[in-house]
Amino acid sequence: MTSDTKFSVPEELEPGTLIGSLSKHFPPPYQLLTQEYLWMDKNTGNLYTSEQKMDREVLCPEETKAEECIILHNAVVGASGDLIQFPVIIEDINDNAPHFENSEIHLRVSEDVTVGTSFLLDDQAQDRDIGHNGELQYHLKDSDGVFGLKVGEDRPLIMLIVQTALDRETRELYQMQLVAADRGAEPLSATATLMVRVTDVNDNCPSFSSDSPRNVTIPGDSPKNMMVAQVKAIDPDTGPNAAIIYSLSPKVSERAKKLFSVDSLAGYIRLTQDLQSDNSEELVTVSVLPKAKQELTIKIGFIAEHQNQTMVLPENQPPAVLAVLELEGDSSFKGSSLAIEGEVPFTLSPQNGKYLLSTSKPLDYEMKSEHHISVVVHGRSAEGAAIAPSRHVIRVLVSDVNDNAPHFLQSHYQLEVEENNQPGMSLLQVSASDADSGFNGRVTYRLDKYTSTIFNIDSVTGQLSVSAPLDREQQGVHKLTVFARDSGSPPLESMATVFIRVLDQNDNAPVFLTPHFIFFIPENVPPFAQVGRMEVKDPDEGENGNTELHVVNSSGPFFVDNTQGTLRTTTNLDRETKDCYELYLLASDHGHLVTLTSTARVTIFVEDINDNQPKVILPSSNSSCLTVSPGTMAGTMVTKIYAIDEDSGLNSEITYSVVAPESVQNSSPFLVDSRSGNITLSHQLLHKDLGMHHLFIVVRDGGKPAPLYTTVWVNLLAPICEVETNKSAQVTLLIGLGMMLASICLLVVTAVFYLKQRRRSPQQHKRGYTEENEIPLRLKDKYYSDE
Repeated sequence: MTSDTKFSVPEELEPGTLIGSLSKHFPPPYQLLTQEYLWMDKNTGNLYTSEQKMDREVLCPEETKAEECIILHNAVVGASGDLIQFPVIIEDINDNAPHFENSEIHLRVSEDVTVGTSFLLDDQAQDRDIGHNGELQYHLKDSDGVFGLKVGEDRPLIMLIVQTALDRETRELYQMQLVAADRGAEPLSATATLMVRVTDVNDNCPSFSSDSPRNVTIPGDSPKNMMVAQVKAIDPDTGPNAAIIYSLSPKVSERAKKLFSVDSLAGYIRLTQDLQSDNSEELVTVSVLPKAKQELTIKIGFIAEHQNQTMVLPENQPPAVLAVLELEGDSSFKGSSLAIEGEVPFTLSPQNGKYLLSTSKPLDYEMKSEHHISVVVHGRSAEGAAIAPSRHVIRVLVSDVNDNAPHFLQSHYQLEVEENNQPGMSLLQVSASDADSGFNGRVTYRLDKYTSTIFNIDSVTGQLSVSAPLDREQQGVHKLTVFARDSGSPPLESMATVFIRVLDQNDNAPVFLTPHFIFFIPENVPPFAQVGRMEVKDPDEGENGNTELHVVNSSGPFFVDNTQGTLRTTTNLDRETKDCYELYLLASDHGHLVTLTSTARVTIFVEDINDNQPKVILPSSNSSCLTVSPGTMAGTMVTKIYAIDEDSGLNSEITYSVVAPESVQNSSPFLVDSRSGNITLSHQLLHKDLGMHHLFIVVRDGGKPAPLYTTVWVNLLAPICEVETNKSAQVTLLIGLGMMLASICLLVVTAVFYLKQRRRSPQQHKRGYTEENEIPLRLKDKYYSDE
């Protein structure tokens, strides 16, 4: 069951630190099932950190700033062994410093950029902590006030601001330190070197060097091609902006232009013809100009964000004006125009002698991240001749925005794993791709926070593993939700489902419902009767859980009916022969390779039924006779009837009764005790009591619903005279023997008649039981004492 109990613990605690106790919520004893990071005192329920420290960034590498890092733990509590689950929240500490992906950041800025212009810095620091520990603030070191920083509030954008005018000729390279610090109680920081290179524009005119000659005198007979002088000029700009071309000044006379020429590259002044001595002196002035424009040029006024003459446009933006293009050059060009060459998502529209460069549709970084716009200049010379078209390429970089969520190669994964696997076993590797770039396309993986802690996924590779053995009997199918998230702001996420079916191993022996079965069965059941049902379970599946029962270590009349799961008899049972059986059952499964078994004890008590009549032991014969002295005192026990019954319980409880008419019984001097069978004198013998007495005794058991019985004659003789002569004694003996023979004959007749009554119909027999085996004799008057 899920408990409302939860604990919060800072990460990286030292081993043995107490974080809480279950004793406030549950009774002892306690057992923690997952002991990777915590251990529990089984008596007190106290939870302590283990030797393996908890690192929040490792346990929950992809939790967002708003989510908690929760690790679920399972424990068994209480004497009843209740299974509970409780969460442990791992709190963040400032244990991770910010980190720049690149130690150096390079940026190029034109020297003619206006003060206040901002440039986006793509290289931002990352901090794996959360909350204040993961919030970053930036500042510059060694910027000398030339540059400043501006950090966006809604989005973590870092803008470099130009705070003073730049001059490449004064300083070309600025090297600063970009420092990122978190907001932890004890802040941690990281530093990257920011190098800003100032690019040149043509903002300086050439100037003659001091060693260039101002005046030169040459002989009047100087020959043609003679070098008169060499002039030199310098330009503090660089590259094409510093390329110098020499030419004669427009102020030079036509005569001088015919006499002298200037090498446009080297600055050499030479004679173009031989001099004559009578020629007068000519003054030559040399002009030093920047390289003459031999073609029309395009002046670009950027409206969109740009860096180093390259426009940077976010993708997915609606069509907008990017720049204003204007033609510059010699005024002798007539009818010039601009046009875009090729199929590109850009347009040029003329407006007031200028051209507006615009996007024709939203740009898509994933389709094309860089565009080159070839702008062609068409024109004619002053004479009307068409000149060769020139081209100017404008570079456009499309910056990525996080508009693509990661995409899994498949949305559902299925695999089968045998239970009892090795801890740490790899299961499968999921893979997702993101069409974005940079942080927007950097994919990391995580599992749903409610997933069991035994499953882990590598946040970088997507490799799924299980840290503990699986148990099919506890859970046969595991459904995991895997999230793939990019590192954009805000991040985008997609998910895939992993179904893990746990295959069975024969790791569970059959289990009986009870280790000792006790059954009761009447002794009169027929063969193959059911004794009882034995319930046995095996949590494995298939053949591993298919069980079979056998009787072992017993020769008793029993066998197992496996189709019904019952124990049955093989023959008739007789409680009087054996009233209890002890045997053992063996349950075995049909597991592959290894068969598992278990045993249970079975005790069978045979219940008694009333199937045995009482047996009279004393008197031993119906013909025996006992002499009672006339002088015997009243209350004296003269003899005893003793009978046994092999049944048990009520079926063996015997009662004795005399069968005779009530008048005869009332006058008889003998009483029979119904329980003990003792025969005693009710009063002292009188003269009328002397003689032979025949007592017909019925011996019954207490069986239900119908008791069984037997009968016996008890013959008692009370002699007339105690002391007689031998002759009288002989006469008396003869008379007694005669009476005894008569009694025997009467007994035989009675027995025959009794047997005929027993053979009557079942209905009469039943009615005979209902009347409690009343003696079926019509002439009961015969059964009385003879005088």
